[in-house]
Amino acid sequence: MKYHTQMEAAKAGIFTPQMEAVSKEEHIAPEKLMQRMAAGTIVIPANCHHKSLKPRGVGKGLRTKINVNLGISGDCRDYTCELAKAKMAWKYDAEAIMDLSDYGKTNKFRRQLLDLSPAMIGTVPVYDAVGYLEKDLKEIQAKDFLEVVRAHAEEGVDFMTIHAGINRKSIDSFERSGRKMNIVSRGGSLIYAWMKMTGNENPFFEYFDDLMDILYEHDVTISLGDAMRSGCNYDSTDASQISELVELGLLTKRAWEHNVQVMIEGPGHMAINEVAPNMLLEKRLCHQAPFYVLGPLVTDIAPGYDHITSAIGGAVAAAAGADFLCYVTPAEHLRLPSIPDVKEGIIATKIAAHAGDLAKNVSGAHDWDNRMSDARQKMDWNTIFQEAIDPEKAKEYFESTRPTDVHTCTMCGKMCAVRNMNAIMSGKDIHLQ
Repeated sequence: MKYHTQMEAAKAGIFTPQMEAVSKEEHIAPEKLMQRMAAGTIVIPANCHHKSLKPRGVGKGLRTKINVNLGISGDCRDYTCELAKAKMAWKYDAEAIMDLSDYGKTNKFRRQLLDLSPAMIGTVPVYDAVGYLEKDLKEIQAKDFLEVVRAHAEEGVDFMTIHAGINRKSIDSFERSGRKMNIVSRGGSLIYAWMKMTGNENPFFEYFDDLMDILYEHDVTISLGDAMRSGCNYDSTDASQISELVELGLLTKRAWEHNVQVMIEGPGHMAINEVAPNMLLEKRLCHQAPFYVLGPLVTDIAPGYDHITSAIGGAVAAAAGADFLCYVTPAEHLRLPSIPDVKEGIIATKIAAHAGDLAKNVSGAHDWDNRMSDARQKMDWNTIFQEAIDPEKAKEYFESTRPTDVHTCTMCGKMCAVRNMNAIMSGKDIHLQ
């Protein structure tokens, strides 16, 4: 049987090479993997044109994956810098990269990424519409947006954020809600503005079946965008967000009928006590489809440190069932991130993802921590560095103030509890002078 998408293959009982790679990496039985893919609870975003891709699974029972955002803006147009950020993402094994470039002709850089990247590549086609079509937003026709989607699909993009749930019905809830931050989703705000200026329905909602035909042809996973995500704690879990989430659940089933893989995007800012309930609500309303979250950021007061506010929320989200975390850098809300910002965001988000995997008891997650604990008990510094999530930083910190006794560090010196317990329990005396 010929198949176009990984979901279609799974439903037919065909074990694809992409499934085989995920099965081996995640230690999940082929039958279980195919069953969950057929049900839509696991996706493998893998455009048939993306030849350099290392296939990764996202969803139920798998490791929590992370995404790195990059791309130029009208004020910062250095593609060399953005490629360096991509290399940083590959170095630290980020599973996905989203090119969010929103200025000029972006396809040359996107094709370069696709030629080089083992990570999944995602885009938000509405960002590219103005530059690709060379039209002002108001002048773009409904079917023009689908033309941009097709172009991205033909280039090899693995997943696309499509804000299809913001329609006339969900807009009514938003306009009556009295939000502090209105719509903070860039793509969502563009769709809302287009709808208000033209008087038309959201083209991605109105022509959803046509959209599915394009995605099906190239096996592009749709990431149903959260145009109504909260941009501050005050707006979290409000009528706008929930109204859109209901629509996303309905669209999920329609996409599955077309054998198109689906992820759901989730809330941005909310207090820490709301994070886990939101994960459960999304899973219920969207039929257990994989959940992709930005943060969530658990407080609004930390510009310059939002990689931390995001990692706190991300760890709670992952523990409660989120499958995919979008990184946040220290530059969030302030500027386009630098290369060091990107590294900080990657590491913070990988910590959050792994913390969630420990809580979910994902296969192999505890093994990593156990290897680190064994190395620490032995004061085996080389192994400690190797097992560290950021080996370079760990080694740099240790070697910056070397201890006189290699079996300690300069924090405790000869009073090191690990050193002294090793000595006492092996029958030796300890000497502190």
